[in-house]
Amino acid sequence: MYRLAIFDLDGTLADSLRDLAEAVNNSLASFGYPTHTVEAYKYFVGNGAKKLCERALPEDKKTDAEIQRLLTHFGEYYSTHCFDHTVPYDGMQDTVKRLTEAGVICAVASNKPDDFSQIVVERLYGSGLFSLVRGKRDGVPTKPSPDIVYDICRELDIPSGEAVFIGDSCVDVQTAHNAGLPCIGCVWGFRGEQELRDSGCDILAYKPEELFDLIRR
Repeated sequence: MYRLAIFDLDGTLADSLRDLAEAVNNSLASFGYPTHTVEAYKYFVGNGAKKLCERALPEDKKTDAEIQRLLTHFGEYYSTHCFDHTVPYDGMQDTVKRLTEAGVICAVASNKPDDFSQIVVERLYGSGLFSLVRGKRDGVPTKPSPDIVYDICRELDIPSGEAVFIGDSCVDVQTAHNAGLPCIGCVWGFRGEQELRDSGCDILAYKPEELFDLIRR
């Protein structure tokens, strides 16, 4: 049994794609730029809010100043609309609860800004299920850098060899492997089975309920 289960947030614990897409599209439209389908945002997210905004901008507008302008507008809008449609994936709340009751320590490692990560986890999962929530913080590289994993293991005083990473994208698989952890890929997330397989994911889960046995085996 793994002692520590580290979960990605968006696309793994939280079905948040529509709110992310609508927040960026609102910002793009405000600046007179073309918007994108919700489906397109599956491939824009994953590397943090700044990269999300960069990917959404027109090719000839991807300057540092314009990325920052869009990022600021996006943050202001998203802060009041991040729960318009965002919900936990069916079965995830019960699965995390079962894991904690079985003695598995659960944590969150996200590229979403740290303040938003804390708010989303608290709103969707309450307090007590996750021992530690870490989002993007100043001075700490985003995933797939392993720094966030190392920080979580250190703060919880658990060797990385007793941890597993759970995520839905190539970024999560790379993060896990960069940190020397196995990765369980969530097929229900934003990116799907093929990307997880192509990224070298160690184990696939097709529904949240499967995670309990995969983590405790």
